[in-house]
Amino acid sequence: MKFDTPATTNPIDQLRVVGKPTDRIDGPHKATGTAPYAYERHDVARNQAYGYVVGAGIGKGRIMSMDTPAARRAPGVLAIVTAANAGKLGKGQRNTAALLGGPEIQHYHQAVALVVAETFEQARAAAQMIRVRYTAGKGAFDLAAARDAAVAPKGDDFSGKPETAVGDFAGSFAAAPVQLDATYTTPDQSHAMMEPHASIAAWNGDRLTLWTANQMIAWGREDLAATLGIPKENVRVISPYIGGGFGGKLFVRAEALLAALGARAAGRPVKVALTRPLMFNNTTHRPATIQRIRIGTTRDGKITAIAHESWSGDLPGGGPETAVQQTRLLYAGANRMTALRLATLDLPEGNAMRAPGEAPGMMALEIAIDEIAEKAGIDPVQFRILNDTQVDPEKPARPFSQRQFVQCLRLGAERFGWQARNPKPGATKAGQWLVGMGVASAFRNNLVMKSGARVGVDKGGRVIVETDMTDIGTGSYTVIAQTAAEMLGVPIEQVVVRLGDSSFPVSAGSGGQWGANSATSGVYAACVKLRQLLAQRAGLSVNATDAVFEGGQIRAGGRSVPLAQAAGEGVTAEDTVEFGDLDKQYQQSTFGAHFVEVGVDMATAEIRVRRMLAVCAAGRILNPKSARSQVIGAMTMGVGAALMEELAIDKRVGFFVNHDLAGYEVPVHADIPHQEVIFLDEVDPISSPMKAKGVGELGICGVGAAVANAIYHATGVRVRDYPITLDKLLAGMPTMV
Repeated sequence: MKFDTPATTNPIDQLRVVGKPTDRIDGPHKATGTAPYAYERHDVARNQAYGYVVGAGIGKGRIMSMDTPAARRAPGVLAIVTAANAGKLGKGQRNTAALLGGPEIQHYHQAVALVVAETFEQARAAAQMIRVRYTAGKGAFDLAAARDAAVAPKGDDFSGKPETAVGDFAGSFAAAPVQLDATYTTPDQSHAMMEPHASIAAWNGDRLTLWTANQMIAWGREDLAATLGIPKENVRVISPYIGGGFGGKLFVRAEALLAALGARAAGRPVKVALTRPLMFNNTTHRPATIQRIRIGTTRDGKITAIAHESWSGDLPGGGPETAVQQTRLLYAGANRMTALRLATLDLPEGNAMRAPGEAPGMMALEIAIDEIAEKAGIDPVQFRILNDTQVDPEKPARPFSQRQFVQCLRLGAERFGWQARNPKPGATKAGQWLVGMGVASAFRNNLVMKSGARVGVDKGGRVIVETDMTDIGTGSYTVIAQTAAEMLGVPIEQVVVRLGDSSFPVSAGSGGQWGANSATSGVYAACVKLRQLLAQRAGLSVNATDAVFEGGQIRAGGRSVPLAQAAGEGVTAEDTVEFGDLDKQYQQSTFGAHFVEVGVDMATAEIRVRRMLAVCAAGRILNPKSARSQVIGAMTMGVGAALMEELAIDKRVGFFVNHDLAGYEVPVHADIPHQEVIFLDEVDPISSPMKAKGVGELGICGVGAAVANAIYHATGVRVRDYPITLDKLLAGMPTMV
């Protein structure tokens, strides 16, 4: 199915199943332990051995020698895989550094060996016996030090060109009566998902099956085949349940490749899970940024000039953190400039983490907006409303498909009690606490991806959906089941959904906030074709649009036939939704507003989040219950980014010191108060046949700045370097009275 014209009325609009707050159909499996993660698949291959990964002990340099005889003689050891005996390896399209290092070392904890043994304990013990001698090279591990050598990245990415310019920014900024020129920083951050990167590999002749934790099955299959130098048809990737990804499992990582190499070397299935320190240093992370923002306005607060420049770093061949993309689209202003700069760093690979680009970019932009609003003497909510735009500011001839940004701000301000806020910083107290309210805009572009599915009805009338779409805890099983139930007129209990297998049609996969909208659109396309087949089989109509599918029946022309009867011994249809160029004709984005109230202890500067509200406009919400869970989870991550998350770098050696959940702080239940989420009533026929958009990443975009702005309102202390910890507040705290 080609989606190149706006959606009209279709069966999804009935909203009998879609749009209802439905419990996750995989919930009972998760709660009873019958939804196993990759490492727990003891049932899929007999006689599994265990692999233990050895990571490099330097950040840059070369291996001079590797002493393995003692490890090979250790009890239970079956094989040791290194770059020296692994055979010729290629490189996947989507990983920057080699997944198996040696002799060159590109980053700290790059995998250099895998020990395979009968038990995990034997593999771990033998791995400690391997002696590696390195020659360390001079590495670059400090973004601030490398900033001046940063260059414009090559090529375009999801966010478009690395540099944009409209009008005369320099002249307009110089002439603006109200000006802001400020620099903000965000630190390196880790995904730190609960389930580690883990895989089980088994060979059958020259064919490989990999049970793994991976968000994008087709990408993983392609890259693994390219790395091993075998046809992708010889690789099957299976990943039905994933314990969190946040972008860290978008790509095949070292444990998947090493499991495959280990299984080939040992001649039996091998399972490998990365230890927590290797998850932090061996896999990807969100790169740190340095962001300079300049805004000029008229005396009444209209933006006349806005510029956003961002510096980030990555390994050679890597890409930037695209932190300026929201600034290209969020606010009006005739004179504009954005630029990305990329420094070469020898830290572990920087790559996608929940809402890449907008999440750190909004952390800076939305503080800057509050700062310029204060300079102009305008309430920060009103300032944002004043500078709304209904068209792409860089391309004014291109309107937004839907933009209820102002409605989000107004409803959020009313619901949060913004009108009662004393605008003077540091003026509101509650006992020992200074209390402040903060606001920030939420923005995330709406991306869509080609996505396929296979849908069938068996002889018992049961609907079966198969697609390689994954569920990373987001509710994919449920929204896909809702879509099929709606299209075929059956209760959701009658739908069986099978996900995460490369033998199924290729889907959009889970990432970039494109998953649910794109994957359900693929199911919609397959159901349209299946409805046609079923109507023909029932002898009711050659045009499926004339048939009504409801209550397990197909009705047309005054006749009704049970779905199971029309299916006979079973019927299946497969199709793929392919999106045309509507995204070029219309700017498609999601919008929202975050409101946060904090308390800051007057004596210690301890920060407590007291209330949170998110108002979101993100197209049709397919399942309000799971969508709310996605947003509150994202809001929680935003609090972590604002107050505690920071990978500490040992700049002598080039590694993340706090590489576990003891040292890398993330929010816990006690840190998070009541969270309220409101979804505006919105459908977007430009986006997809589902008229939906993504929402899972919108919830993190802007939260950090809303927290920062609330802290400033509480204390009068402006912190521009995340995370905002009490040591950054203490010196400027108001005098206790």
